[in-house]
Amino acid sequence: MENHPILRVKNVHKSYRMGRTDILPVLKGIDMEVQEGEIIAVVGPSGVGKSTLLHIIGILDRPTTGQVEIDGQDVFSYDDNKLAQIRNKTAGFVFQAHHLLPEFSALENVMMPGLIAGHGKAELCGEAVKLLQEAGLKQRLEHRPKELSGGEQQRVAVARALINRPRLLLADEPSGNLDMKTAEALHATLWNLSREHRQTLIIVTHNHDLAARADRVIELFDGRIKRSLRNHTSSMA
Repeated sequence: MENHPILRVKNVHKSYRMGRTDILPVLKGIDMEVQEGEIIAVVGPSGVGKSTLLHIIGILDRPTTGQVEIDGQDVFSYDDNKLAQIRNKTAGFVFQAHHLLPEFSALENVMMPGLIAGHGKAELCGEAVKLLQEAGLKQRLEHRPKELSGGEQQRVAVARALINRPRLLLADEPSGNLDMKTAEALHATLWNLSREHRQTLIIVTHNHDLAARADRVIELFDGRIKRSLRNHTSSMA
């Protein structure tokens, strides 16, 4: 794995206004670097800011103060239109809820972000088929979400997150709604695809076994990084 920081988070704070006068601080000065190709697990109790941090890294939300640099580019120095373009090219998301479009097939759902980005349909179709095959869904290409199991729906969501070949693959409790066996299969898919496509993966999780497989574990507590530990037993690319 090349020693190249793809992501730098510099003194990021995030607060939300509660009513007219109350301010709720969620992130309280986050500093972190992530190397290209690294797999990071973000852990900590509920309510400490894990999802908020992931949304800021993925350019879904702006920090109150601080900087986020992707490939040395201060992304929040741009307006919202430019941010949307950067986000579409840079970040792929997998959430606890798969958010698949029910009227479209698995193949069409995976292709959708690429079509929105203006990529050619024929090329996208080939890439989407490849990703779905790698996710173990070769026989499910034309199935709609209601015809898929929960684990299969999440694997479609993983393939969809990868279709634009993003620099960052971001997952927020992607197996939270799945049973243990199905969750383990999904985790294997995430790991295998991130390694195969040299994706930088940042995953928010409460699953300690999953976190132990990451290259590094970042623990949040009270809106701050409590510790950052490298896993010596992780499978490095």
